[in-house]
Amino acid sequence: MPTPPDADGPPVAWRLLALLALAELLGMSTWFTGVAVAPQLDARWGLSPEQVGGLSTAVQLGFVAGTALVALLNLADVIPAKRFFAAAAVAAAGANAALLTAESYEAAVASRALVGACLAGVYPPAMKMASTWFRARRGLAVGTVVGALTVGKASPYLWRLLPEATLAQVVLSASAASVVAAALVSILWRDGPFAFPSRPFAWSRIGDVVRSRNWRLATGGYLGHMAELYSYWTWIPAFVAASAVAHAGDPTAASAPWVGALSFGTIAVGGLGCVWGGLVADRIGRERLVILAMAVSGLCALLIGLTYGRTPWLLAPIALAWGFFVIADSAQFSVLVTESVPAHAVGTALTLQVCLGFLLTTLTIQLVPPVVAVFGWRGAFAMLAIGPLLGIASIRRLRH
Repeated sequence: MPTPPDADGPPVAWRLLALLALAELLGMSTWFTGVAVAPQLDARWGLSPEQVGGLSTAVQLGFVAGTALVALLNLADVIPAKRFFAAAAVAAAGANAALLTAESYEAAVASRALVGACLAGVYPPAMKMASTWFRARRGLAVGTVVGALTVGKASPYLWRLLPEATLAQVVLSASAASVVAAALVSILWRDGPFAFPSRPFAWSRIGDVVRSRNWRLATGGYLGHMAELYSYWTWIPAFVAASAVAHAGDPTAASAPWVGALSFGTIAVGGLGCVWGGLVADRIGRERLVILAMAVSGLCALLIGLTYGRTPWLLAPIALAWGFFVIADSAQFSVLVTESVPAHAVGTALTLQVCLGFLLTTLTIQLVPPVVAVFGWRGAFAMLAIGPLLGIASIRRLRH
């Protein structure tokens, strides 16, 4: 049922939401740093497409390991979210900076995995923190946070567009942003009136979460969403560059300014999608919103291959529409989880959900290059429509 749009919290709630969104934007800027500087790393080590994908997959695997540990030890429900976020953001900054000292591809992968593990304390806790100030408009609140982190993840692509941007400048900019995020939350954040109670560690908490049928169905939809999302984010820059080369018949077209700008835009536009998704979900219901968003994003996955090698004026609208809808529903899966388990298990439930989702992405990201090798780019993205289709099936069961 739609959530009534009654007022939520005092004015300070919205100011703190803006603060948290800014901190999340800055704190998640280390996520795609490895992929954003892949051209410089390629010049050093001569990377294959699979190795470039490995830089992204390493972050996913590290995040999975981090969230699994956090869920197993109930850390998100035991440690105050404010302290957890700040410490994790500082650790992520250090792990990200370690990329500059990597003397081999393997060392670079290790540093990226450590970044992912640290970000397990930045992403899920922020959603829990936002929820402490909002009930009726929780969809908008969490959507704003996820939208901010989406733009933050895309920011390394933007920094790479700066004239003469070096490897060190891109990497250290992301690390500095993460430190600023830690300071903002540590100094200025406080939980709201709907704070979730902290509880002592309990081995049974994961079992309490998994036994919830609503949690399982919400997570089923989330898994379908994640099967598509990170494969799109990881490979859309490569698709755009390859399409530009095919259209121009010139290998140098891959470095055209519009290619980098569109690569940033396809991810960053998701920030608007998340806010839109939160507004609509609070009005029409979370289940209806996620079904709509997955249907449109799946359609874009089927259509974008038809734009390969054609004019950017045809490719860009579909790529941007996909970027908008592919993430518009993401926060709502998290909100569904906060509403499907006891209050003392919300942190563990959110962490376990994202752990499973990111574990799945480690497979789907690596699946794209071999499909491209056999079917070309025109067929590779169409495969991703399977995820939204299965996600819709799970959410329809939850809705009914």
